[in-house]
Amino acid sequence: MIELNRIESGNFVFSDTSIAGVKIIDSKCYEDQRGFFMETYKKKDFAAVGIDCEFVQDNQSSSVKGVLRGLHFQINHPQAKLVRVIRGEVFDVAVDLRPGSSTFGKWEGTVLSADNHRQFFIPRGFAHGFLALSSEVEFAYKCDDVYHPGDEGGLMWNDPDIGIAWPPLHGKEFLDEKTLILSEKDRSNPSFRQIFGGNL
Repeated sequence: MIELNRIESGNFVFSDTSIAGVKIIDSKCYEDQRGFFMETYKKKDFAAVGIDCEFVQDNQSSSVKGVLRGLHFQINHPQAKLVRVIRGEVFDVAVDLRPGSSTFGKWEGTVLSADNHRQFFIPRGFAHGFLALSSEVEFAYKCDDVYHPGDEGGLMWNDPDIGIAWPPLHGKEFLDEKTLILSEKDRSNPSFRQIFGGNL
């Protein structure tokens, strides 16, 4: 992963990535003997770096180690997402599904954890997923559109054309469906070629 430009705005540091629009966000954390305090979102500071979404829905999920959720997207009602982990650790991934984008079909990923307080901003037009790396994970995210039942699309987690470099799990360098905990839906997600045709 290549981190490019870094911009400080308020209590946040926004880092560009190799995919335009996808940003890694680090929050300034104020700690003392009581614990810590940090801002996780402030519209003015986010808008200053081009993240000018109106978030309308917050979601939270719980997962155990080895759960892989994704790769998910909405077809006709795409969502921008601001994701973070409030307990545990995940490897979080975004795949560019924007036709005409110079990074169409490319992926970007980062480790999010309760310890690093890092957030990941994923614009509209991406598939998203994560792998739970710790024994327990609490995952929280904001969306700029509501969930529309029946509009969800999926992309296979191990698509060879995308080539996501998922981290090792349970001592295994290469993951397979025996290593992971997947929903039935995520086991049967189509490939990139099945969805878009042609080559990357």
